[in-house]
Amino acid sequence: MARRSSSSLVRLVLRHPRLWLPILLLGAGAYGYEVWVARPAMSYLGVPQTAIFSPQNWTHILRNEGFLVGYSELRGNPLWVTYRVAPFDSSTPSPPRPDRFERDWRNLTGVEHNDYRGSGYDRGHLAPNYLIAKLYGRSAQLETFRMTNITPQRPKLNQKLWQRLEEIEAGRFAGRFPELWVVTGPIFDAKQETLKGSSRVEVPDAFFKVFAAPGDTPRYLALLVPQEVKGNEDLSRFVVSVDEVEAQSGLDLFPDLADALEAPLEAAVDPGPWGLDELGHRPSRY
Repeated sequence: MARRSSSSLVRLVLRHPRLWLPILLLGAGAYGYEVWVARPAMSYLGVPQTAIFSPQNWTHILRNEGFLVGYSELRGNPLWVTYRVAPFDSSTPSPPRPDRFERDWRNLTGVEHNDYRGSGYDRGHLAPNYLIAKLYGRSAQLETFRMTNITPQRPKLNQKLWQRLEEIEAGRFAGRFPELWVVTGPIFDAKQETLKGSSRVEVPDAFFKVFAAPGDTPRYLALLVPQEVKGNEDLSRFVVSVDEVEAQSGLDLFPDLADALEAPLEAAVDPGPWGLDELGHRPSRY
């Protein structure tokens, strides 16, 4: 639909050259709104940025209903996803889970559902289906099934440990703090491995998830989880500092964090306020 509209607009401008100036002005205004208003409103302490210059770390930002994605065309992966979590009514019915993942028309390399078929890897959500549906509704849930929100995860990670983490996030963290922000994404090492049968999608070696609770002194909980997990490990084993996540991901996750706070907060490892000692060893649902 968007591509047909673009083609019609080009034909109109070619017939009426005087339309170039107002269209350029409208385009500049839309771009300014996107960069300086819309994206900052959907991130905490700044939109995540690339800290290590490398073509593999280049992203283009995709704004969805309820979450932002920094997507790498070279890796065929979202390098980061961020979204806001707030308390919600868990008794309201959840919309049904879609049966299939959809190609995102904004994705230049056209990664699709079948790229993962027979690969041995699950299609792992970064912005979670259940929580985004509860917070932002059906249309936002459907956007979590776009392939630009999906990354290869081993079944024991995706169906067990990652599912446990998402369950704690929705069932406990969302009620523990009046407002919570999440930044999550994959970690890649120097050795490149792609999905079997699809060179468009690189396989990550690990995944990070960072929770940030705003306040006069923000609180952080960062986890770094390798692909090769059994699934029922104590989550406390994977707690690291934000600094460690940023070093391994090549990202600056909170670029607007005040310098005076950045060093001590991002170096700290303090899972106590999050109750992870109690929650971290709960068994998986599957």
